[in-house]
Order: sequence, then structure tokens, then C-alpha cells
Amino acid sequence: MLIKDVMTKKVVTVTLDTQVADIARLLLEHHISGVPVVDADGVVVGIVGEGDLMRRVAQTDAPRRSWWLELLTASGPTAADYVKTHGTKARDVMTQNVITVPEDMPIGEAARMLESQRIKRVAVLRDGILVGIVSRANLLQGLAVLPETISECDTDDRLLRARISEVLTEVPGISVSLVNVVVRDGQVSIWGAVDSDFEETAIRIAAESVAGEGNVDIQMGRIPAWNYGYGV
Repeated sequence: MLIKDVMTKKVVTVTLDTQVADIARLLLEHHISGVPVVDADGVVVGIVGEGDLMRRVAQTDAPRRSWWLELLTASGPTAADYVKTHGTKARDVMTQNVITVPEDMPIGEAARMLESQRIKRVAVLRDGILVGIVSRANLLQGLAVLPETISECDTDDRLLRARISEVLTEVPGISVSLVNVVVRDGQVSIWGAVDSDFEETAIRIAAESVAGEGNVDIQMGRIPAWNYGYGV
């Protein structure tokens, strides 16, 4: 099974000139913890995460250090720190060294990479262009449906996944970025988080309209009102 079989395709992105306040609103609105920054050609040039925004709050609340103490220690603030904590656009606060993976990377290899790099999710590229995001949760979901003998997901499964993903975009009220579809040998598993039982039922009905009754397994959690992060 490859990354493209489990990745989240509906990716929330921002541009280099997106305002920091707007980025914070996007994270809250979509219940996500980070957004890729793309240029006019769709190329990923950075990522802004909760950590980048929280650094601004921490810096604001931190007591001012004496100039002589900063002079004696090598760990004083730098011009780069100032830009991160005072910049107003994505280009100012984003992390520039973004780790990306191709969509045809095996999920086992991707899992090892996330572990070795100590990251939660990574941008997925096709010919250098962003086509999805894969998280630790996505990889675990894919591994959960693999048989004992692992083989590549066939074309029919990919077509079924694409059709279900498209139908889910028509379900009102759900955040598609929080829903992931995994298909193996015609059996559909849908993972993610929703606000209510009605939304979960709507997702099941939509998926069964494509895959048929009895072929869809729903594994949906609920979004706490205070939570705005996703993935593990």
C-alpha cells in the first residue's frame, strides 16, 4: 500500500502573504494543527504550525532580559527570532525546511521516516506539487486494514476510494480534512472526527451509496469543543 492510498487529499493551504491572524483562524476553523505554505505554482515553500504561532505568545509573555545578560550568554534573541515573533505574514513565521514525500512511497517507509524525523505529518507531492498530507494516524489506519501478506492496493480500490472521497465532499457540515477513507479489496474503512452522530450517519450513507451496504466500516471520533489539533 502506498501513501496515495491513505493520505488526506483535501489540504488546507495558505500563501506566503496570508496574514498570521488568518492562519490562526484557519487552524481553529478546520481543527488542524498546521498548514502548508505554497507559492503561486502550488509548490510547498514552508509550513506554519501551532508551535510557530505559540512562539509569538510565549515571547510576548516572557520577561525582558537585561542587555548585559544577553551579551554574556550566546542564547540571546536574534534578528530571526524577532521576525518570527513580530512578523505579520506566513513568509515571516513559517518553518522553511519542509520534509516532503512522493505519493508513491510505501506506507511502511513513510512510517519509518516520520519516526526518525520526529514529525507528526508530512506533505505529499506529485511532480513537485502538493497533492495531500499524510499523518501518523493515516499510516496507522492503512496498516489496520492490511492483510498478513502485504501487497500493493489495486486500481479498483483506488478508484473506489476516489469516488467515495468525492461523494463525501457533498455531505453538509463535515470537515473533509478530518475524514480519511481507506479501501482494501473493496472493503471501506472511514476514519476521522465529526461533531455529531448525525454527521457520522450521513458519512456512512454517502459511502454506502458508492460501495454498497455492508461494505463500509465507520471509525469516527467526536471533536471536543476545545480541541483544535488533529493527528497523532
